[in-house]
Amino acid sequence: MAKKVQIDDRFKKFGVVSFTATTKVNDFIDYLEQGKVMGTKCKKCGKYFFPPRADCCGCLSSDMEWFEVSGKGKLISFSKLQYGPTGFEKELPYIIALLDFGDYKVFGWVDKEIDEKDLEVGMEMGIKVKKLDNGQLIYVFTK
Repeated sequence: MAKKVQIDDRFKKFGVVSFTATTKVNDFIDYLEQGKVMGTKCKKCGKYFFPPRADCCGCLSSDMEWFEVSGKGKLISFSKLQYGPTGFEKELPYIIALLDFGDYKVFGWVDKEIDEKDLEVGMEMGIKVKKLDNGQLIYVFTK
């Protein structure tokens, strides 16, 4: 009798529309469910990764550890999207942004509670986990 293989598909819970159900960094979802946004850091060369990676592209090591994205990041750029990919129609319009946390940068959505005219390049912003109406998990930037 063939043994049934259990597929770890926790990643299907991430994003408005999940384009990937399986990944080597599925623990990312467990951390989101705990209210934590996490990245990975290579234990061998010290390179930070966000989104998290299981393998380092710098030294090719797989010896990674998790770190929490916390504190404040500096807003580098942002853009308001009026059109989005399939599955994002209900979310439009939304603002995407890039924050610099020093050792790493994070790309994501600006919380819809923040008005575009209140955003300024260089301002400090935080990050938090948000659960969408459909049960999916995302992270957003906050003031």
